[in-house]
Amino acid sequence: MPKKLLSPLTIGQTLLPNRVFMAPLTRSRAGQPGDIPTALNAEYYTQRAGAGLIVSEATQVSRQGQGYALTPGIYTDAQEAGWKKVVEAVHAAGGHIALQLWHVGRISHSLLQEGGAAPVAPSALIAEGAKCFVIQPDGRQENVPTEMPRALATDELPGIVAQYRQGAARGKRAGFDFLELHAANGYLLQQFLSTNSNQRTDGYGGSLENRARLTLEALDAVVAEMGAGKVGVRLSPHFVAHGMADTEAEASALYLAKEFSQRGIAYLHIAEPDWAGGPELSDAFRAQLRAAFTGTLIYCGGYGAQDAEALIAAGTADAVAFGRPFIANADLVERFRVGAELNQPDRNTFYGGGAPGYTDYPTLDLQPA
Repeated sequence: MPKKLLSPLTIGQTLLPNRVFMAPLTRSRAGQPGDIPTALNAEYYTQRAGAGLIVSEATQVSRQGQGYALTPGIYTDAQEAGWKKVVEAVHAAGGHIALQLWHVGRISHSLLQEGGAAPVAPSALIAEGAKCFVIQPDGRQENVPTEMPRALATDELPGIVAQYRQGAARGKRAGFDFLELHAANGYLLQQFLSTNSNQRTDGYGGSLENRARLTLEALDAVVAEMGAGKVGVRLSPHFVAHGMADTEAEASALYLAKEFSQRGIAYLHIAEPDWAGGPELSDAFRAQLRAAFTGTLIYCGGYGAQDAEALIAAGTADAVAFGRPFIANADLVERFRVGAELNQPDRNTFYGGGAPGYTDYPTLDLQPA
């Protein structure tokens, strides 16, 4: 039994029962119209309430911030009410859940934007090789290449920050235990952070500090609503999908980690470059990150129970987030506890659809003896 992985952890003022966190997983099953969380979504998350902390699927803070059809939002009253029902169900089952706040930036398409507008980005540079999920006018669902974005004007950036602030206020009202700022995986905030996707010449481009400005402004807005002890950030150093090629990835992450520490935020969630490719994180960089960040440090990167246990035992991480294992194993914590075999996820049901491949995977108590 992985004892450290299954031991309690306090983040801020919140005591969590274990260090097996559920990573954010886009499943494209929000209710339509309106991208509203439903009873089916509540069932899915409640089944997984045994996680030390559930991090919700990425949730757009505005229509402009959407890059995939059928993903939930947190910018309307109906979306807020839907999420409130999800949170209440998770809490009733004894679980804890964070809301991941998301703006995709250039990883989008005019079919997803209000009035068929172009996606927005720090600079008018297309994300080479990136795709997004759309519903065509004839109802067909398909993955299509992202479109050329337009560069955000400097005077639009306070409005972007306001989208995060309003999402945070709604997330707080919905009752989430934590809010997680999504600054990873090649979406808007990482587009500002990265040397290749940010070609701006104003106060949000050029130097590392300038490129990090929007992330920190968004973070400060979220903290102002929720309180630093209930806020985390997700970063993905060396992420190379979605057209990312940051020549200062580690320096950027370390700079931000120190800034996060000064603000006293609850946790830093590192998405490792596993499925997307990119160089592995070195032990030296991990040690620098640990020294730079004073809060709870979470890693996510294709771990199993034993290597996650080793990461925590070494002091490198405080918790480990699991993605695909949680898709197929709602009772993942219990399976780790007893050393049970894991169900394998069905890739064909990852995105879109209903209950099949979402809430119908067998749990240990349902399997024949």
